[in-house]
Amino acid sequence: METGAQHVVALVAGASRGVGLGIALGLAEAGATVIVTGRSSEAGARTEGRPETVEDAARAVEAAGGRGYPYVCDHGSEREVDGLVAWALRRFGRIDVAISSVWGGNEGFDGETFPDGSRWGTPFWRRPAGLTSRFHETGVRPALLLARAVAPAMVAARRGLIGFVSFDTSEGYLGDVFYDGAKHALNRLAFACAQELAPHGVTALALSPGRVATERVREAGEADAATETPLFVGRAVAALAADPEVARHAGRVVATADLARLYGFTDRDGGVPERFRP
Repeated sequence: METGAQHVVALVAGASRGVGLGIALGLAEAGATVIVTGRSSEAGARTEGRPETVEDAARAVEAAGGRGYPYVCDHGSEREVDGLVAWALRRFGRIDVAISSVWGGNEGFDGETFPDGSRWGTPFWRRPAGLTSRFHETGVRPALLLARAVAPAMVAARRGLIGFVSFDTSEGYLGDVFYDGAKHALNRLAFACAQELAPHGVTALALSPGRVATERVREAGEADAATETPLFVGRAVAALAADPEVARHAGRVVATADLARLYGFTDRDGGVPERFRP
């Protein structure tokens, strides 16, 4: 991209917590203006009654060195996503980076059992089929709606980066038929978007973290099994945003650990984890 990371205007969808918040903070470290979105707000409803809000995320962006702007949005709603992007373009004049970190597939999941009573990894012939649509409606559809909304302005500017937080599905089964299928769909969506956007100077890609120490992972007592922090993912996005040759990654599923070795950034502790393989 032609714009240096310190001048980036970024929109991070699903940034009230988890990987999305880490991405917002990684961009903030580089001095970016970051619009942080999600459904949880101080003035309204909160996802699963959790404490984190988009206002908290915006304050964290400011503390990390960026400029944070909270926006409450249900990313499953085409109308709300279109409204969000229209507001951002009026307010800032452009969107350089748009990242979808929206994933509602784990809502109500306690680490072992889904709300429908099925357990993670239960053979597909013993599972209700409803999770197929749920995972796509809360992960794949939001990514498509965001890309569709930001693409016209990016195409007109002949620059921009669109990223979908996903998982590399090329090296093994991810352990659950619905999760695996949704991540495959996200990766293919990134590939397809890249084919249509590349002639216009816009890059689309999928981003593959390892096991990330999110709030949910820590609360489940699984932090020791995590390979990286949410901030590591954010630093990967900041490095991509600052790369004038980011188009070399178009359509690919890029692993955070591989990007760290390419661009020279580290995780919060100064280390670089090995690439995670399922």
